[in-house]
Amino acid sequence: MPSYDSDGHRESGGRRRHRSTSGTPKKRKPSSSGRRGTSSHTLSAEALAQLNAGAAVAPSSSGDGSSAQPQRDERRRDRRERGDREARREDRLEREERRERRARRERRDREEAEEREARREREERRERRERDEGLGRQPSRRDSTGAGAGGRRDSRRRDSRRRDSQDQYESSRTQSEDRRRRQRRDDERHERHTRRREGRAGGRESERELDTDDERRARHAKRYDRNERYDHQQRQSTDRRTSKYYYIDHEADHDHDDGYDRVDAGGFADRRHRSRRDRRIPSGAVLEEGRSRGLRKTSAGYRHDAAAAATATAAAAAAGGGLFGKWRGHLRGGFGGLSSRGSNDSSNSGHTIQKVKEEQLYYTKQRQSPPWTKKKKLVLFGGIGGAILIIIIAVVAVVVSKKHGGSGGGSSSSGSSDSSGCSGLACISPASIPSGAPTWLNPYSWASVTDFNLTYTSETVGGLPVMGLNTSYDDSAAANAKTKPLNQAWGSYGTTPARGVNLGGWLSLEPFITPSLFNFNSRLGIVDEYTLCAYLGAAKCSSTLESHYASFVTESSFQEIAAAGLDHVRIPFSYWAVEVYDGDPYLFRTSWRYLLRGIEWARKYGLRVNLDLHGLPGSQNGWNHSGRQGAIGWMNGTDGELNVQRSLDVHDRLSQFFAQPRYKNVISHYGLANEPRMTFLSMASVMNWTQAAAALIRKNGVSNETIIVFGDGFCGLDKWQGQPNTYNLALDVHQYEIFNNDQIVYSHEEKITYACRGWTAQTEQSMNTATGFGPTITAEWSQADTDCAPYLGNVGNGNRWTGTYDVGNASLNALTPKCPAQDATCSCNNANADPSTYSDAYKQFLLTFAEAQMDAFETGWGWWYWTWDTEAATQWSYRKGLAAGILPADASSRSFSCSSGTIPSFADLPETY
Repeated sequence: MPSYDSDGHRESGGRRRHRSTSGTPKKRKPSSSGRRGTSSHTLSAEALAQLNAGAAVAPSSSGDGSSAQPQRDERRRDRRERGDREARREDRLEREERRERRARRERRDREEAEEREARREREERRERRERDEGLGRQPSRRDSTGAGAGGRRDSRRRDSRRRDSQDQYESSRTQSEDRRRRQRRDDERHERHTRRREGRAGGRESERELDTDDERRARHAKRYDRNERYDHQQRQSTDRRTSKYYYIDHEADHDHDDGYDRVDAGGFADRRHRSRRDRRIPSGAVLEEGRSRGLRKTSAGYRHDAAAAATATAAAAAAGGGLFGKWRGHLRGGFGGLSSRGSNDSSNSGHTIQKVKEEQLYYTKQRQSPPWTKKKKLVLFGGIGGAILIIIIAVVAVVVSKKHGGSGGGSSSSGSSDSSGCSGLACISPASIPSGAPTWLNPYSWASVTDFNLTYTSETVGGLPVMGLNTSYDDSAAANAKTKPLNQAWGSYGTTPARGVNLGGWLSLEPFITPSLFNFNSRLGIVDEYTLCAYLGAAKCSSTLESHYASFVTESSFQEIAAAGLDHVRIPFSYWAVEVYDGDPYLFRTSWRYLLRGIEWARKYGLRVNLDLHGLPGSQNGWNHSGRQGAIGWMNGTDGELNVQRSLDVHDRLSQFFAQPRYKNVISHYGLANEPRMTFLSMASVMNWTQAAAALIRKNGVSNETIIVFGDGFCGLDKWQGQPNTYNLALDVHQYEIFNNDQIVYSHEEKITYACRGWTAQTEQSMNTATGFGPTITAEWSQADTDCAPYLGNVGNGNRWTGTYDVGNASLNALTPKCPAQDATCSCNNANADPSTYSDAYKQFLLTFAEAQMDAFETGWGWWYWTWDTEAATQWSYRKGLAAGILPADASSRSFSCSSGTIPSFADLPETY
């Protein structure tokens, strides 16, 4: 709202002054007291008596004026509100006025542009008409020499018309400039008034500046106008000087200049624009075809076009064809400035040609190649040749390396080869891959091509691609001398239990196995594969994960597994190898190709495969190894039932694919869902889904010899007695002492005792159909006696061993140390140290603890260690445990057995270790 307390405020924005009848402002005279309404006047005695009488009658009505104060406040508020409304109305009107002014300005600009274009077109038509009339007449040489008075009159008449046309144009242009200058001054004046009104609410400074500017412009109006006129006259003078031999349309759009507006017969314009003479020059072919706009105006005032070219060609040929032939062969083409000035006779044309020859204008010479062009060509050709040579060397190197050492993934085997001896990508051509093929069908986008069939095929089974699979396979291999080859039946797992290992953290990420993939600032919240891919984005996630798939597990991994006396391998993978839903950020289908190659490598070394669907749509347990940590969305939540159906769809496609005959001998177990959390989910609902999935798998043709595996859901082995076993099912239990707050506190001796007695008894109970389900396997276990491995209990959750495990659930938290000492001496330093620093007593304990568990689980149908390899967690890596001597070199030849009856006490080993 405007300020009314400023002495210098103008009448238009503040209070109004009283005016006399003459219209001149009349100021109030200050009172003697210096305040308004306090001047004193002498009253008569009668008037004073009347006033006293009125005050006595209604003393309460006047009082001290306090009752009238609210009314005065209300009136002030009304005035302020009216002022605010008026200010808003003025602002709105001002904005509308600005919009109208801008629209008028744009409309005026459009009209002026249209006027300029129309004027230019009229001028062009007039010039073409005059040129056609002039070129249409062919006077005799005698008349053209000026002997006749008629010829001179015609020449003067044409010159007069040109001068009149130019004067008329300059006059109209001057008027247009004046009109635009006046409009610009009006706009500036209006803009200053607008800024003055807008600046009233913010202070007087900007208004004073505007007033100063107005006063300065008022005092020096003539000087401003004179300067503008002088500038305009200078531009006109410059135009006249530079237009001595040709005509420039200053109103035209110079962005559309075709390069010939700068050409004149005398060469002045070309020299002035010589730095730009190579720009926008049409080719000779364009000129010959008549597609160029040609010259604006020559020395005779005519434009060049095809008709003029034809006429002048004949005239020039008669005068001197040699020079003209050279002229016509120039890149610029056409006639440039060869027209006669005011006449069309051949002698004058020849004179003009001779003048051009004498001046030796640059455009009459044959263009010479600059001296550096040859060097540039040499550099260019040399670079191309070098690049070709480098490519040839690279291709040869790749072929040679693949013949000797294979490629991709760190594998030691050679790549796929044919009878010609080629290997890898050298055996195919890029042309064999259809354009637009997805990455999982395009070997040129794969991080590894080792042991893949690279011949393109879009064939699918169950909607899943077979691309990469070799057509031939051999099931004659055996894992070791104590097991049967794949093409022979295993026999009874009750008498010959499985001894295997997991390939955890490979195709389904787990932070504690590969912490380097999750080494981000904790504020980013990257705790699982979902958040990792969401953060990296599709392209970076693809390159990061495929590089991991190609290198973390290689062919040598399977070779070493078989050499360790193991005969089975469990391969965890997740649903995004088959399908993705609802904008999942997961890397789609790439892991599928590596799963198939992993099965073929297992086949090569006689290892039987336990397929493990580790992550289901929505997450079946809410843990990071299911893909997404947090809420359970399978059988739970808004999309719970939808995700149940999606998981059945995934098994439908998987079972169709693995029902192929080539997988009958190598796939021994088919896992439905890893660790469904039945302490949270309904056990009855999970079992109904299990029966439906098993029926679907058998219906799709998976062999009855393949054992279908379902998890116990951490409900305990005594809860499954009486459950139906129609489809050759086996119950999967995962045994870890360290994830139980009551068991992690066991001493070293108690841990081994519980493994030998507790887990043996549980397994025997479960194997008996009278007390348990029946067939039971232990698909996960570890020799680790602490939960100290970083990220083991999810990223950022701490550990139980030192009392830092906080998941926000009082029944699961471990906020006090849980090592056997249960005090501040509990430390993770020893457990996480390099195994070379382990004491002999600690190594012996870890070996004994591992062998005790193997012995206990072999009372069932076998076991799979978690996991084969890790980046740093030694006690969770079978491979690193073998190297450190804390696992048996041969899983079937062990130094400790629970049946020996003697369990070492390890009294000399500190319980904090």
